[in-house]
Amino acid sequence: MSERARYDPSTALIVVDVQNDFADPDGSLYVRDAESVIDVANAEIEAAQSAGAMVVYTQDWHPPVTPHFAKDGGIWPVHCVQGSWGAELHPRLTDVGGERVRVGVNGEDGYSGFTVADPVTGDTERTGLNALLRDHGIERVVVLGLATDYCVRATALDAVELGYDATLVVDGARPVELEPGDGQRAIDEMGAAGVTLA
Repeated sequence: MSERARYDPSTALIVVDVQNDFADPDGSLYVRDAESVIDVANAEIEAAQSAGAMVVYTQDWHPPVTPHFAKDGGIWPVHCVQGSWGAELHPRLTDVGGERVRVGVNGEDGYSGFTVADPVTGDTERTGLNALLRDHGIERVVVLGLATDYCVRATALDAVELGYDATLVVDGARPVELEPGDGQRAIDEMGAAGVTLA
């Protein structure tokens, strides 16, 4: 499937967490080979915009203290703190004029652009992403970004659960791989759930 064939006005490209802390080698949670994701993202953004599709950028947007961070009881180094360099979208993204959805704003846990969870009770609630897409008549989503085995995986799986026709741009995502093979396992899981792998 060509990039252009993926997009029309009822499709949204979701660019997941292409932020300095993940995509820059100086970032606190750098994802290996993330630079290549930016190149793919730029081509997909251009194709989406040319076809009249919507482009949405998700951002991790954590407060300085959150149970998501290892220093506060979680598993991750401090990253994507609100207003910091690390939380900004990577400057090599060619156009960041689309809608932005920020996740973890009030200290919630959550990897999906669609859902966050209370870190104590585990209760989940929706972000504004689903409502935003529905308001624009979106039926299909194309997902890429960082990282394959966390935020990309969770966003794509939620999209399918919410009834969207979802496509993963495999070359447009890279994994963290806390355990070897996590990236491929995430891709396999997405495919098994009905996400088109392109």
